[in-house]
Amino acid sequence: MNTVTTATCTAFLGHRRVANGSYAEVDQALRALDLSAGGLLVFDDASGALVDHPWPAGYAPAQPAGGPPDESEVVTVAQGVGRPRLGVVAREVTLLPRHWEWLAQQRGGASAALRRLVEEARRCQGNQDVQRQAKERVYRFMSAIGGGLPGFEEASRALFAQDSEVFARRTAHWPADVKAYLAWLARDAFADRSPPPVSGL
Repeated sequence: MNTVTTATCTAFLGHRRVANGSYAEVDQALRALDLSAGGLLVFDDASGALVDHPWPAGYAPAQPAGGPPDESEVVTVAQGVGRPRLGVVAREVTLLPRHWEWLAQQRGGASAALRRLVEEARRCQGNQDVQRQAKERVYRFMSAIGGGLPGFEEASRALFAQDSEVFARRTAHWPADVKAYLAWLARDAFADRSPPPVSGL
């Protein structure tokens, strides 16, 4: 069974967190605030990406956990193709002739072989993918809100080096709300899964 997760976001005025929750909840909270002075930044919680506000009623990002597919490799084909009741979606995949030849020789044909390859890659690289996505999420937020904060460059290098101790030291004196959200975003970014312990989210 597929689980539907409500997309959430977090809003900052300057370095102060002013709202967090579903897009509808954050929109309602922001409409009650005086935003005339500027400095509003809204971040999608799944991707760490900036989101423009105001957004249309009922808006939620189409792909909160990442970006669009690489159009050089995958494009969606006409609706009705595939087996949607089983969750199977038909898409066009571009491969070299030698790849198609190899796939054609595999048990179950090309589609079954591709599914097996993807599942195996997910098993072998799952933790690496989670860490990579977390680091990208953290860096998006850091770049947008913390680019001028002391220790930003060193913290960025520590993030991609997966050095949680240096990361914690370089961000220790950042504003409390920024540091708390950063720690929450970074929960899967380090190999030891131990980002700086900060309460607040």
